[in-house]
Amino acid sequence: MKIIIGSDHAGYPLKADIISHIESLGHEVIDVGCHSTDPVDFPDIAQDLTDKLLKGEGDRGLMVCGTGVGAAIAANKRAGIRAAVGHDVYSAHQCVEHDDVNVLCIGAQIVGAWLARDLVSAYLSAEFSTSEEFRRRVEKLNEMDGRR
Repeated sequence: MKIIIGSDHAGYPLKADIISHIESLGHEVIDVGCHSTDPVDFPDIAQDLTDKLLKGEGDRGLMVCGTGVGAAIAANKRAGIRAAVGHDVYSAHQCVEHDDVNVLCIGAQIVGAWLARDLVSAYLSAEFSTSEEFRRRVEKLNEMDGRR
């Protein structure tokens, strides 16, 4: 898979470890920034990440900010994006399996590097369920986006 990753300044230090982990799993990474601990606005990074994802330049996205919350809010402003905060392995997997989430948001001030690696592994190994009930619900989300 091709993974688009972005962070704000609070998530920047953890992002490097996550990138290494993603690459060790055999995936390609596109890093949309930021590239230092100098303050940036997470909505700008979320915009860049979601632009690329919606254009089909990647398969899934990952945002890393202080709590993951702001990144999820920003990413979810875009029709066609389903972003979730994932701070436990079960949710990181299930958000894809049941809700077809395409952007996982992680809080660098909430989780450490070891848990972040487990979250990313769970997120990237998950596949959207073929069950009709989950497909029906995600189609309703698409309708809410105005995509159907």
